[in-house]
Amino acid sequence: MIRVAIAVLVVMTLAGPASAQIACRADQKASAVVEMMFGRKIGDRIAVTNAAWARFVDREITPRFPEGLSVVDAAGQWLDPDKKRVVREPSKIVTIVLRDSEKGQAEIDAIAQAYKKRFKQQSVGVIVRGACVSF
Repeated sequence: MIRVAIAVLVVMTLAGPASAQIACRADQKASAVVEMMFGRKIGDRIAVTNAAWARFVDREITPRFPEGLSVVDAAGQWLDPDKKRVVREPSKIVTIVLRDSEKGQAEIDAIAQAYKKRFKQQSVGVIVRGACVSF
């Protein structure tokens, strides 16, 4: 049985450009920021090894967002709807600042689909929100 890697898929879409949503300081730019949550278990075992994850980032994420991104280790949990119990698993959270929200969302969708297909996951959690960004 394929288990849900992240039980809750959270997708918040911006009604318009991030600049229409928030007022930023002069030294900041209103942007969309994406957080993607990737579970690493398949069944009861960790099947997405560190090496497999690194290959996925190198082949699927970095080419789409060469300007930069951050990856953080996390401890995820989700409710298994069949067994009615909480399942805990190691996860990765990827944060990306989108330069072009419309094009970027298509790339995010492609990354999520690639991960689900390659690692037999039912979901990848995605949060999109407006933020004031400076580098």
